Amino acid sequence: MNKNLLCDAQEDALILVATEQDVGKRLDQFATSGAELSRSALSRLIEQDAVKVNQKCVAKNYRMQVGDTVEIFLPPPEPTEAVAQNIPLDIVYEDDDLIVVNKPVGMVVHPAAGNPDGTLVNALLYHCGSSLSGIGGVIRPGIVHRIDKDTSGLLVVAKNDETHLALSAQLKGHHIRRTYYAIAIGNFKEDSGTVDAPIGRHPIDRKRMAVIRNADLKSREAITHWQVLARAHAEGQAFTLLRCELETGRTHQIRVHLASIGHPLLGDPVYGGANTQFEAKHQKLVNGQALHAKELEFTHPKTNSTVHFSSPLPENMQKLVTLLFEKE
Repeated sequence: MNKNLLCDAQEDALILVATEQDVGKRLDQFATSGAELSRSALSRLIEQDAVKVNQKCVAKNYRMQVGDTVEIFLPPPEPTEAVAQNIPLDIVYEDDDLIVVNKPVGMVVHPAAGNPDGTLVNALLYHCGSSLSGIGGVIRPGIVHRIDKDTSGLLVVAKNDETHLALSAQLKGHHIRRTYYAIAIGNFKEDSGTVDAPIGRHPIDRKRMAVIRNADLKSREAITHWQVLARAHAEGQAFTLLRCELETGRTHQIRVHLASIGHPLLGDPVYGGANTQFEAKHQKLVNGQALHAKELEFTHPKTNSTVHFSSPLPENMQKLVTLLFEKE
């Protein structure tokens, strides 16, 4: 087996960039810290040529220099079949081909490291039995698109492969309309606008996404349209209620895009919207980022008719909207 195939076979890599503080560190020391891997595990990856520095495979005792870009091609995790769990679902619509659910805040969509069960997939397996598309594999059966753990709202799930392929094609072609309501920090000068900025994995913090314009780092086109619904001031700070429509669907897209223009979402601990004075005063109402997938519209693959679904804001977010924007 050609060891370099380990590098080439992976589309996504963990990317780390060395700073002045990293100068002189051994590659295995530097990458171990950034990748949160053991030294032995990282050494094995280096020996397998699954770690590259500036697009070249080097020895583990390579000494880091400022600006060195390290790519770590992690092997895919061994899939563990998700199990059915009797977890209540808020079902908005269901037929023989698909199901639309309203996901609550705090629920993860599919099993992953740190969240092996209690997910939407576990609940769907209990509710639907074997009637889910197999395209997503044993980890993500039926899952066409995702929303973050602390984002609530609408998701469509496919019950068979034909429906899954059709919905995925609509998603890829930007024909599924996904509309979100969000509470952002700060006052928008305009009443509407568009953020057109590519998104990729953050070069240093792998748990975050970021606007990436560097052609040497991987990123994908991302477009978010926003419209102001209401403006308010509270606790000495401005807030804006937004209607956001996704043209693309990248990980954390709305959160990253709004933060990139100086307006992170209220309560977002990852992109700078947490720990405001307003949040401190109303802690019980702020459960992560104030973001809800409110509307979903697509062409039903079997009937070929346009279907539209809407869900109310979760109770805590509705109270925030009332408190901030519906004052008498």
